[in-house]
Amino acid sequence: MSATDTKPKTRVWRPSMFGAALTVFGVAFFLWLGFWQLGRADQKQALLDQYATAQQTQVEITPQNAASLPRYQRAEVSGRFDPAHQILLDNMPSHAGQPGYRVVTPFETAAGWLLVDRGWLPLGGSRSQLPDIQVGNDQRTITGTVDELPRAGIELKAPSVDASVPWPRVLSFPQQAALEQQLGQKLIPGLLLLDASQPDGYERIWEAHLGFRPERHVGYAVQWFAFAAAAVILFVITSFRTKKATDE
Repeated sequence: MSATDTKPKTRVWRPSMFGAALTVFGVAFFLWLGFWQLGRADQKQALLDQYATAQQTQVEITPQNAASLPRYQRAEVSGRFDPAHQILLDNMPSHAGQPGYRVVTPFETAAGWLLVDRGWLPLGGSRSQLPDIQVGNDQRTITGTVDELPRAGIELKAPSVDASVPWPRVLSFPQQAALEQQLGQKLIPGLLLLDASQPDGYERIWEAHLGFRPERHVGYAVQWFAFAAAAVILFVITSFRTKKATDE
């Protein structure tokens, strides 16, 4: 063994340009994902706050406010159901995740035609066997929560209206314009989620539509920030190279 082999070895800072570029890109990407998750958490919290605030008061739907009521506002309105032109919203799972329909019935009021979501029903023995959703058309006053129409993750072009299809009609994520075309009526925007205390409804467990709650988004943000820190640490460790003390 030579004398030079016994000399102590040192570690010197020799980062590679490729490693530095890769680390900068990775850190920037992880930070962007982290802040995006924090933004989603803020959005979800704002929805929860909006839901809590709107549920504290109840207003009457009138011709003056019908088109401008905020989402999740509790409201009451008088009118009559139209049992002859009802809609079964397809691909609508129950609160427990079971497949089924949400029953939407037009409601004629002094403020205009309003869609009322009467709740969830399970699928029948087959898709050709639709549930019995009859309801009376007597004058009544109903209460519920204003909401938006359910939307698909990817919205496709609405199919053309086939006037020969009997009622009730099974529709999947219909848009406002398509529903107005189907019903032949101008509609008040959105729909009213019928209160669970009201008669002539089905399963009704209403809550703010969040998907993930804010806490989960914050947890994901922490993970992305941790990945960014780990990328920096890994770059620093791998950038130190072993060198003999006598090397120049």
